[in-house]
Amino acid sequence: MSNEGIYKPEERALTDAGNRVDDSIIRDIPAFQKPVWLSSPTMHGEELKYMREAYETNWMSTIGKNINEVERMVCEKVGCGYAVGLNCGTSAIQLAVRLAGIQRGDRAFCSDLTFCATVNPVSYEGGELVFIDSEYETWNMDPRALEKAFARYPDTKVVVVANLYGTPARLDEIRAICDAHRAVLVEDAAESLGAVYKGRQTGTFGTYNAISFNGNKIITGSTGGMLLTDDVNAANKARKWSTQARENAPWYQHEELGYNFRMSNVIAGVVRGQLPYLEEHIRQKKAIYMRYKEAFRDLPVTMNPYPEEIMEPNFWLSCILVDREAMCRQARSDLEEVYFKSRRGESCPAEMYQLLMARNAQCRPIWKPMHMQPIFRANPFVTACGEVRDTYVGGRGDASVSADVFERGLCLPSDNKMTPEEQDVIIRIVRRCFE
Repeated sequence: MSNEGIYKPEERALTDAGNRVDDSIIRDIPAFQKPVWLSSPTMHGEELKYMREAYETNWMSTIGKNINEVERMVCEKVGCGYAVGLNCGTSAIQLAVRLAGIQRGDRAFCSDLTFCATVNPVSYEGGELVFIDSEYETWNMDPRALEKAFARYPDTKVVVVANLYGTPARLDEIRAICDAHRAVLVEDAAESLGAVYKGRQTGTFGTYNAISFNGNKIITGSTGGMLLTDDVNAANKARKWSTQARENAPWYQHEELGYNFRMSNVIAGVVRGQLPYLEEHIRQKKAIYMRYKEAFRDLPVTMNPYPEEIMEPNFWLSCILVDREAMCRQARSDLEEVYFKSRRGESCPAEMYQLLMARNAQCRPIWKPMHMQPIFRANPFVTACGEVRDTYVGGRGDASVSADVFERGLCLPSDNKMTPEEQDVIIRIVRRCFE
């Protein structure tokens, strides 16, 4: 899509006047010699031991001790009955959606403020997506909007909820709404492994649940994921589907559609070496979050929120939200963004993003909401006030919570190998933006 026509007239002026990578305000702050990452793998050495074991025993494919052990360890840590090791978290969600009964033309309610991997599996299985707005208290699916969606589309039988940046959604409320409407809940816990909601681990609230071991997650296998469930029949079915749905026959007999989704024993070796460090990684991530929070307490920003009395996130990513009155002018097309500052004390995600990246500190905008994505702009989108939008045009007048968080939010470097000195520089750059 061309940028022409996306900007309003005054926003086109920003394209000319905007401070594109004007780093004059941080000229005295040198760039990091090595990148400070958003969230990179943190390895410990045991991973090599188990990978080498797979190599030396020649179990390199989708069968082996590492897979069996990782499935057992995850069940023990999370508190679920069964775990099925898969090649990625997206595959886990796709199998969950299929187990939930989604067929071509069936409707599913999905979190709006999330990564596309949460919702794409519904499309893979031929389902129709309806996006549900977020709440400010957690940035996750708003139970009130979900109730409104069921009032509009009462025949919907599947809900896919994501736990954003490691913070749980209001999972008990959402589960209760699903139960009342006889809908199956799929919990996307890809980002929230180790997070706790009302004393219970995430990844256990849905009938089917998914976790991810992608390279940037709090526990990684470089890739990989898992389907979690308490239903032994569902676990067995997912295990069968993930290996091309081969029947128990001497030859390759196929009676239903299958996938090549199973986790390899080598990748499982990496995960097996990582899992004992989950609590340590969470402590490190929380320390980063709390240090940012303290450093920014006098700035017009807030950290990604969570109700402390009912949940403990895993603090996978630390994010900030700029107060509305402190936002400088910012405009975004589908592919570009510009900003313009007219007074001291104001900034915006675009400025912070450009200055941090200019100093070799990796940050990232908040996930762009699904209802704003070009591929999904014709899909219905339901807000807490019951508004249902069937089309999206350029973002003008979009007062939804998810669009607002995207507009004003930024993910800061959250790598648990980041030193306090490196974090101090990042804090200094963010503070400089408001001076």
